[in-house]
Amino acid sequence: MGITKLARPWFERRVRAIARYNTECEALQRAVLEHILHKSSATQYAEKYGLKSDMSYEEWVKAMPVAGYEELKDYISRMRNGEAGVLVPEKVRWYAKSSGTTSDKSKFIPVPPEYLHDTHYAGGRDVVALYLHNYPDSRLLDGKALILGGSHEPGLNMPHSLVGDLSAILIENINPLVNLLRIPSKRVALLPDFEEKRDLIARRALREPGVTNISGVPSWMLSVLTRMLELSGKERITDIWPKAEVFFHGGVAFTPYRSQYERIFGKDGLRYMETYNASEGFFGIQNDPADPAMLLMIDYGVFYEFVPLDELDKGAEAQAVPLWQVETGRNYAMVITTTGGLWRYMIGDTVRFTQTNPYKFVITGRTKSFINAFGEELIIDNANRGLKEACAATHAELTEFTAAPVFMDNDGHCRHQWLIEFTREPEGGVTRFAEVLDQALQRLNSDYEAKRYKNITLQQLEVVVARPGLFNDWLKQRGKLGGQHKVPRLSNDRKIIDELLALNEQPA
Repeated sequence: MGITKLARPWFERRVRAIARYNTECEALQRAVLEHILHKSSATQYAEKYGLKSDMSYEEWVKAMPVAGYEELKDYISRMRNGEAGVLVPEKVRWYAKSSGTTSDKSKFIPVPPEYLHDTHYAGGRDVVALYLHNYPDSRLLDGKALILGGSHEPGLNMPHSLVGDLSAILIENINPLVNLLRIPSKRVALLPDFEEKRDLIARRALREPGVTNISGVPSWMLSVLTRMLELSGKERITDIWPKAEVFFHGGVAFTPYRSQYERIFGKDGLRYMETYNASEGFFGIQNDPADPAMLLMIDYGVFYEFVPLDELDKGAEAQAVPLWQVETGRNYAMVITTTGGLWRYMIGDTVRFTQTNPYKFVITGRTKSFINAFGEELIIDNANRGLKEACAATHAELTEFTAAPVFMDNDGHCRHQWLIEFTREPEGGVTRFAEVLDQALQRLNSDYEAKRYKNITLQQLEVVVARPGLFNDWLKQRGKLGGQHKVPRLSNDRKIIDELLALNEQPA
């Protein structure tokens, strides 16, 4: 009898518990907040706002404001120096270095043991539970998992704390029994040099034909898989891993990469399941293969609130609503309070709910990742869907992209400029690709359409082809190659795209 069959009853018990999301959302979320207040109301940060362990949600909201990293960073700095009772009662050893930005400014998110196990590892457990529930024929646990991770940051460690990518922290603290079911070894998984790590992982993976599942950021996993094909001379990964079932992916939108995965695994050669596991917490799992929306996980150590995106410019006057008051079809900035020490913390991601009871959502972008230079309010969700249409219409494939406004060229024209790295260039050329993308964005975004009307405010967007490897070279220059690091997709200024365009003129 295989491991999968033996483990199924244990995972099914968790699936039955998740079914409570259908009817008990408010009760489950209020219980999470009650636990957080009971645990941490005597901390320095909580006492600053007069929190009590028996406060209701309504009382707590009146007492504590929504915060960003700037409001917490001095407290986190004291924690990293070994102080207890600051944001959580205990001393915290591990800190996840935020990779949600490629700016020089780093964020260090506390990861105390309770939060690590009851939120991040709980998410990993539930991913497996929901997958096995959806696929009764699966033999997921009868083979190995290839899990890509980041690395530690020894130069950022302090005497009382350790820093690393969240994925590295998860690998470092994982139950030793799990290591029997995963590759590569911990030593290789935590190497800081991604190019060295990629090669070693690819060579090790070629010797493991029993791999059934892979987990990681789509862009970095694709780099490893491509290296495997180069080393083996094979055309398909399924020729190497005949038992491969599923890719558990997250970190960036999968849309730009899907066609490439389908090419190297075959159209029906792999299942795909999206997760939302950030440095700040594990928030969502795609529980229905036919629905791209993710189920919000509401019984971990996270209490959720949401600020309507169109109210963000009100600053402190913007009102957050609890989960049980959100509306479908509206964009929100996510605010979280956690057992890990984040209090009414705006993490920077934006979501849109597609249904309630249970609550399911899609990620629509970042609060600071958009283009609104001319009132067009272009968000990541628009960009991903527009690119999908343009790729389908021109049979193109791309790996990376970024876009920014051109405020005024020599002819007095304004437009959006897209820098795109193609693995298969568009049929009909980039001009045709730009036309299709521009038309798609007008259909998807009425504000963009209005600004494009008769070319009065905005001209048709421009596509610039990036040389192969450009974005990786840019990340490498900043010491951010591999792990969870991502290229900013949309910017409201030209700093990032101008750096990339300058590098694009240099030989690889």
